[in-house]
Amino acid sequence: MKIGISIKLDVTKIQKDRLFKGERGTYLDLTTFIDTDNADQYQNHGFISQSQTKEERASGAERTPILGNCKVFYTDGNASQAPQQAAAPPANDFDDEDLPF
Repeated sequence: MKIGISIKLDVTKIQKDRLFKGERGTYLDLTTFIDTDNADQYQNHGFISQSQTKEERASGAERTPILGNCKVFYTDGNASQAPQQAAAPPANDFDDEDLPF
């Protein structure tokens, strides 16, 4: 099954201490839950948050902040109620200099 998902993040909510250096850049682990059967009032099908560590989950630590939402904009027909259309990639309407980190 193929699914196209658009994602919008509020980068100002990223907890900077969760960023880590890798071989090719700086990374952030994210988690998303998507429900193609149900959309909210803005037609979003899920949300994106920073991932918790195993230790945080085991200890019952408070959830990490929700950074944004995701919307299913394409499927190959195997997911229910998701729109059947191809969409152009999101426009890069910001300058890298605007990022807060």
